[in-house]
Amino acid sequence: MLKSVVEELARGGALLRVAQAEEAAPRPPHGTPHWVSYGAGEGVLLAIVLLAVAGGFAYAGKRLRAPLAIARPGRVAAAFMIAICLLAIYDVIIATHVYGLQVREAYPGFVAARVRVGTFVYAAVTFFVILYVTRRWGWKIALASAFVGTAAAPMFFELPFDLIVMARTNPPLPGHPMLYRQLFFLPLFLVELSTILLLTLLPSMRVTTYACYAVAAMFLVFAVWAAFGFAFPAAPLPFALNVISKILCFAAAIMLFMWREDESIEKA
Repeated sequence: MLKSVVEELARGGALLRVAQAEEAAPRPPHGTPHWVSYGAGEGVLLAIVLLAVAGGFAYAGKRLRAPLAIARPGRVAAAFMIAICLLAIYDVIIATHVYGLQVREAYPGFVAARVRVGTFVYAAVTFFVILYVTRRWGWKIALASAFVGTAAAPMFFELPFDLIVMARTNPPLPGHPMLYRQLFFLPLFLVELSTILLLTLLPSMRVTTYACYAVAAMFLVFAVWAAFGFAFPAAPLPFALNVISKILCFAAAIMLFMWREDESIEKA
């Protein structure tokens, strides 16, 4: 009898130790936001910076008297640009996989929050609008313009957005969280920049006043968002600001191709 009691107590102690170990382990934050909101002071400072950027794009748009033609790179440079973009995309795939493995190891069963803002709908509309407005260049250039323009559009949003949320991603990986964040975001920055640069390969693309205004409006929306902490778009206001800024980045891409042949052209 005494032996059985001792065995029960031993089992109870083992179960207690298991329970304590589970309590000590990091819990997977189910459905938690992808980043931590800014505090009041930080949000105001970020809003001021974003307002300054918005003002810069608005001023550039006002000073732009005619569509600005960007000098197109040669064939060798174009080939390198495309190769760099493709390699960067592959690097992002690898980095995303490695980061995901680390998240699952640190937070077993982690489930990220999902928010749908209609990006694929905006992309489809942008593709067909650019395809239509560039038809005068022939179907090959029109198709390339639609593809590259649609690919570059979300990058106008993602590049500043990723810079804003990079240091606040959630959940933080234990040990060296900033190192893992750089592992994930630096390839993303390379994809975003290289995709935007592909626009310079298109003879149908011009930097226009309305494109600058659209980007300025996007940064203005970012500034309003920052004033409210740049919170994850789970609540109605951040969600609306996210949707509006996404629409504006696609509008900016469309405006790069909305110019007339009879307009005088500036060259850069």
